[in-house]
Amino acid sequence: MMAEVGISPRIPLSKPYRAAGELDQLEQVLASDHVHGDGRFTASASDRLRQLTGAPHVLLTTSGTHALEMMTRLIGIGPGDEVILPSFTFPSAANAVVLAGATPVFVDSDPATGNLDPQHVADAIGPRTRAISVMHYGGVPVDVPAFLGLAAVHGLHLLEDNAHGLGVAGAGVRLGTVGTMAAQSFHDTKNVHCGEGGALLINDESVLLRAEIMREKGTDRAQFLRGQVDKYSWADLGSSYLPSELNAAVLDTQLRDFDVIQAHRHRIWDRYAAELAEWAHDRGATLMDPPGGVHAAHLFFLLLPDAEVQQEFLRHLQAHGIGAAFHYVPLHSSAAGRRYGRVVSEPQHAVRFAERLVRLPLWPAMTDGEVDRVVAAVRAFGATPDLTTAMTASTGQDSIWA
Repeated sequence: MMAEVGISPRIPLSKPYRAAGELDQLEQVLASDHVHGDGRFTASASDRLRQLTGAPHVLLTTSGTHALEMMTRLIGIGPGDEVILPSFTFPSAANAVVLAGATPVFVDSDPATGNLDPQHVADAIGPRTRAISVMHYGGVPVDVPAFLGLAAVHGLHLLEDNAHGLGVAGAGVRLGTVGTMAAQSFHDTKNVHCGEGGALLINDESVLLRAEIMREKGTDRAQFLRGQVDKYSWADLGSSYLPSELNAAVLDTQLRDFDVIQAHRHRIWDRYAAELAEWAHDRGATLMDPPGGVHAAHLFFLLLPDAEVQQEFLRHLQAHGIGAAFHYVPLHSSAAGRRYGRVVSEPQHAVRFAERLVRLPLWPAMTDGEVDRVVAAVRAFGATPDLTTAMTASTGQDSIWA
């Protein structure tokens, strides 16, 4: 294998943020007699999330995946039902539907943003449709009025996968408060993290009590802790979706630093947008361009002319020590997607989007020098043809599942 052209150390696609005070809060938890969930840091982090998102109710969960599973079950999805969701998304959204015994219907994307296309959703709504599950890709809002209209006309639940869009607000909309419920992820690739974790944002009061029970192994323990019942017992189906105080303590410090995190991420995002514009024009690439400029700076992507150029570009960046990556394999084309889901029409835009997309490194502690290196490596692509084909063996790309 040819040696890397770039200078060490390698620049990764993402690095988890380290918040001030997190070690102190972890020590406080470990020194206490309350290391399990629903302690004071769970309460504090939940309150910060309510203020940040505007959601009336917040329940921390062990992952964004578990939040997706909870909200699917909370609206009564079951065998014979269908849920419409984007083909271009993370598998957890589809798993939540399949685990409930229902069928995911994979729908095409907007070719510019990668978000679910409302027109294709309208065409996919049928007699078995119970809900529409949207993801705000890269923290760029979907066409909220269009989806609210479809949900209202057809009597459907609107569910949000807001793993990328924490704290985003624009055009009178705060992501996480649009649908019946929303799922947040705090995996360490997200803007705010606790290693592994998530949250369920509840905007419909009618599901709150059952959500509390479901999260606490199917018991009414939350009511017991509030003094509403004299003992708790098994009340409904549930599982262990409550994170420990250790996770909550880290999350609490991350949320306290939210504005600092976002300022750093937007600074890097803005540099890419400004400094790569001319290169993109000259090379036939398209830079991420959120409608209205509204986004979470969760990621920065560019679209190459075709799949072959995408792979050459990834090899080129790898040779320069840059940890760029593609993203989701469209779910309808995956082995599990073909087994458990269906399509109404081929999601051609999703396929085209996925085979052209490349994400650049973006994390709060990136130095100006590291951003300079990424920009220089991108600009070098196409200028010296030998570099675009230098790495023909293993690309060593970062995980697509960030």
